Amino acid sequence: MKMQKLCFSVALLATVIASGATGAACTNATVIGVWGFQVGTAVGQFTADGTGKITAGDDTVNQNGKVIKQTFTGTYSVAANCTGKLTLNITGGGTVTASFVLDNGNKGAQIIDTTAGTVAEGPGAAEGTVTCGFSGTTQKFAALLLGKIIGGSSIAYVAKVVLDGKGNISGTGTFDVGGAYLVTTIAGTYTEGSNCTGTIRMTPKGSSTLNFAFVVVNAGKELLLVDTDSNASVAGNMQR
Repeated sequence: MKMQKLCFSVALLATVIASGATGAACTNATVIGVWGFQVGTAVGQFTADGTGKITAGDDTVNQNGKVIKQTFTGTYSVAANCTGKLTLNITGGGTVTASFVLDNGNKGAQIIDTTAGTVAEGPGAAEGTVTCGFSGTTQKFAALLLGKIIGGSSIAYVAKVVLDGKGNISGTGTFDVGGAYLVTTIAGTYTEGSNCTGTIRMTPKGSSTLNFAFVVVNAGKELLLVDTDSNASVAGNMQR
């Protein structure tokens, strides 16, 4: 009787593994719709058609304090093991390539830039079902941002950021500039368009104003951000 139970358990386990492997197979159709990304100090979004084409995209890039806005189209491929590659053709010239691995039930990705001479990585995520723009509803986020002052110290921010749904920001945070910590309140403003991109301008009390570009992902539960100030190169996210 024990042997029969063991054989049944092994057979059941083999069935579960086999069906799980089959169910986990990915195709180009796995990546479809609007996706946002933050790779290095670039943040943006693109529209994938489910067949391997990126029909539209745009991003904001902070290149050592010089902010560049780009549009692009491109192609992508997704293997059965849920890894993939993409090529972005920048409007006006230039090509960016990247490799990625899907995660979070294939609604997210970890991305590495494979363009020659570039070292950058970061997350991507499907925009999901969300209505963007000023909703009038207060949303509370935990922010984590890392980077450096151009030609200077490393910097890191951890903050509770409250968006009031009307364009105003409040909160508290810990700001580390080269090992010197400041724990303080923050205040500021933000914009958010119907295309789920926007800007944040916030000032920690006792410090300089910080400016960011962001894209909304994960059904409105997360913002991916990049600093757009000329003296800093910082990126990260805010999660509800």
